[in-house]
Amino acid sequence: MEGLSAALKVAASGLDSQSTRLRVVSENLANAQSTSSIPGGQPYQRQTVVFEALLDGQSGATQTRVASILGDTKPFPIEFNPGHQAADADGYVKMPNVNMLVEMADMREANRSYEANLQVFKQARELITMTIDLLRNR
Repeated sequence: MEGLSAALKVAASGLDSQSTRLRVVSENLANAQSTSSIPGGQPYQRQTVVFEALLDGQSGATQTRVASILGDTKPFPIEFNPGHQAADADGYVKMPNVNMLVEMADMREANRSYEANLQVFKQARELITMTIDLLRNR
């Protein structure tokens, strides 16, 4: 049963981490066109999630958690749009460094990882229930 308990902990940590990743990707997508409200100002900066592995001393299982959420250091694309409120003196507007294709791919990967962790959680829970039933029917 210890192994199944460890599987539950690992899957739960994966669910939590991927949930955070999905939230960050959603924020990036929602702000893909968010420019500054002042001329020459900085637009929305894409956020990325950094994971870290943690060794659970009790079970010996490696879990995951979000170590930090960092701003992407890629440069902001610049568009010529002199009528925009965020345009600098030369008429250029800094746009967010969010690439919709990258975000959609990241969302798909995070969603699949979330689903995989959910399946592990369900299977471990089912095995625990089956084990308890077997012990009861002895």
